[in-house]
Amino acid sequence: MDKDRPAIFLYTDGASSGNPGPGGYGVVLRCGGHEKEMSGGFARTTNNRMELLAVIKGLEAIKWDNAVVEVFSDSTYVVKAVNEGWLQGWERKGWKKVKNPDLWQRFLAVYRRHRVSFHWLKGHAGHPENERCDALAVAAGAGAVARGEVLPVDEGYEAQATSSDTLIDFE
Repeated sequence: MDKDRPAIFLYTDGASSGNPGPGGYGVVLRCGGHEKEMSGGFARTTNNRMELLAVIKGLEAIKWDNAVVEVFSDSTYVVKAVNEGWLQGWERKGWKKVKNPDLWQRFLAVYRRHRVSFHWLKGHAGHPENERCDALAVAAGAGAVARGEVLPVDEGYEAQATSSDTLIDFE
C-alpha cells in the first residue's frame, strides 16, 4: 500500500423492484475520515446489473490509480465472479453466453487500475453500511418511480433483453 494513501472501504448494494423492474444502486465510499455516498436508478433493469454497477461506480469515483480497495457487497454474483475466477473464464471465452458483458468489461477496466479485495456480507442483516447502500439503491430505483420521477433507460439491459442467445448466470 502506498504509505501516503489510506485504504478505501467501498460498500455497495443494488436493488430492483421486479427482476426486471425499476432498479437502483447505492454506494458508500470511506477513506481517511472522508465519506461519499452515490446512487442512481434505471427504469427497467435487474438486481444483478445494479449490484455490479454499484461496484463499478464506486471504483470509478476513486481519483488515483493503484488504490487499495476493500469492497463489501451482499451480492454472491459479484463476489463469487471475482473471488472464484468466473470472471477470468468469461473473459477468456470472449464473453460468450454471459449476462451483463457490457458491465463486466467496464468493471475489469476500472478493477485493474487498483488493488481490490472483495468481501461478502449477508444482506439485510443489520450491517449499517449495507443497510445504507440498500436504502440508497431502493430510493434511486423504485422510490424514484413512486415519486413520479422518470428514470433513464438501462441500454445494456435492453440490448441484452432483446438478444436471442441463451445466457449464463450464476445467481
